[in-house]
Amino acid sequence: MLGTVTAWVLVRDDFPGKALVNAVIDLPFALPTIVAGITLLALYGPRSPVGVDVAFTRTAIVLALCFVTLPFVIRTVQPVLHELDVEMEEAARSLGAGQFAVFRRIVLPNLLPGILSGVVLALVRALGEIGSVVLISGNNPFHTEVASVYVLLHIESGDPAGAAAVAVVLLGAAFVLLLAVGALRFYVTRHERA
Repeated sequence: MLGTVTAWVLVRDDFPGKALVNAVIDLPFALPTIVAGITLLALYGPRSPVGVDVAFTRTAIVLALCFVTLPFVIRTVQPVLHELDVEMEEAARSLGAGQFAVFRRIVLPNLLPGILSGVVLALVRALGEIGSVVLISGNNPFHTEVASVYVLLHIESGDPAGAAAVAVVLLGAAFVLLLAVGALRFYVTRHERA
């Protein structure tokens, strides 16, 4: 949701600092994710300069994963919004359609394939993300344990079979998600092929 709204604002609105926001969105693509983890720990850890300590909690994991995955949704929705015909929306409004009806019947069906692709790419990335969560998660069993950190710890402790088992499950989950979104995109856009 946040990624789609951000993409909408970047495409449809002009505001001071728009180029800077665009650059910041691409930051997770350029930075090693461990840098994101260190930064988040410095900002939201025990010695937080902003007075917020969420380190070693589920909230910290969500913050880290949102930071590294948000650009996927934004960058898959933006091109669709650029190509969306604004004249169709204006025509619908001139025929009496309200804002919600225009969004539901014209904008959303066109955006849905991009949103689905971005969400699945983000989810698949989150499944294997380690750099941004390894420090801030705390890896407390059954509380803030993350699969990718679990795999790392089992490799380091000399249990490659346990690490491989979890890695295969993550690979299978990512593959199933990618297949599911491919099938869903085919179903949603089948009218365009006819």
